[in-house]
Amino acid sequence: MEYDIKDVKLAKEGKLRIEWAKQNMPVLERISDRFLRDKPLKGIRLGACLHVTTETAALMQTLKAGGAKVRVCASNPLSTQDDVAASIVKHDRIPVFAIKGENNKTYYDHINAVIDLKPMYTMDDGADLVSILHSKRKKFLEFVRGGTEETTTGIIRLRSMAAAGVLKYPIISVNDANTKHLFDNRYGTGQSTIDGIIRATNRLLAGSRFVVCGYGWCGRGVATRARGMGANVIVTEVDPLRALEAVMDGYSVMPVKEAAKVGDIFCTLTGDVNVISKTHFKIMKDGAIVCNSGHFNVELDLPGLESMAQRKQQIRPYTMEYVLKNGKRINVLGDGRLINLAAAEGHPSSVMDMSFANQALSIEYMVNRKKTLPVEVYPVPEVIDKMIAKGKLASMGIAIDTLTSEQRKYLASWDMGT
Repeated sequence: MEYDIKDVKLAKEGKLRIEWAKQNMPVLERISDRFLRDKPLKGIRLGACLHVTTETAALMQTLKAGGAKVRVCASNPLSTQDDVAASIVKHDRIPVFAIKGENNKTYYDHINAVIDLKPMYTMDDGADLVSILHSKRKKFLEFVRGGTEETTTGIIRLRSMAAAGVLKYPIISVNDANTKHLFDNRYGTGQSTIDGIIRATNRLLAGSRFVVCGYGWCGRGVATRARGMGANVIVTEVDPLRALEAVMDGYSVMPVKEAAKVGDIFCTLTGDVNVISKTHFKIMKDGAIVCNSGHFNVELDLPGLESMAQRKQQIRPYTMEYVLKNGKRINVLGDGRLINLAAAEGHPSSVMDMSFANQALSIEYMVNRKKTLPVEVYPVPEVIDKMIAKGKLASMGIAIDTLTSEQRKYLASWDMGT
């Protein structure tokens, strides 16, 4: 079996961590049991470009149980858990192409190794796999029937491709499912980002000025958790409605150029480029901590910071100290990569349970429809979203009410007023 990982001898530790994660993934477990019985993905070749974590391992096991032939690579150079990659290779016999800290050349070599499978369906997180298929490996598009996308950044790219008329196969936006972005983005990113920042710095958040750049669902989650730990949270935004919501939620709102003067810790979560630029680095306080929890490290102008620095040193694991010519120090965490995966372990498995249930069921949905879907970016079908929510509640031992026939009739009427 072809693969490229750090060390297959790490597999034992990885297997134990996967087993621990799966204890809190009951919805995906039920899907896996059904897939094993019914084999809805039999004969399907699936190429996945995801963060190679314990939760991803559970998803790969589910897809294989369904009959799919799978290859997986990392969707970020720093997000791979090497022991997990080893376990997927050794114990699940699934080819993995991912090494934590891999350089850009290796990163794209690994994506190409997944494309070499001639996938019929793609599963992406950030749309790098889709992008390479549509640019440098176009001849492999003839095999592809559909795909799914996990994250906001990828959906932005895919919708741009669809609008430009260059997208060649239909893709379901898993990120748009309510059981994904309302929970994974908010609670998962919120907790794991703070976890990554604390692991990398061991700094006290209470009393600090914590700047959250971007008030989407991920930004909301980080802002909530930072405030919960006693930080004074500042939000920066370009969208007036989101800025207004942040104000109403009790946060200070200001432009990045103003926040840069007073912030102690900065975290970008926008999906855009140069959110914190050279201009902002110049006016930051000595010792400022800067990180990113958006998908790509382009949110931070690291080349600009590099050009300003007189020297730099790795002062702690995952913390690079840049010393400017005036002696001011700027600390960048995790090379500007996703700090929740670079320095921590990513989202807790209980929230990824819903996200990856969406992935598995969305692939099954596309397989069942073969080539009947026109080329565009689709939302997750509402029936799947609600099925996952009901399953999650059931696994938590929580029951809810159902509408009576009278209530359903009232909601469907227009002539029954007061």
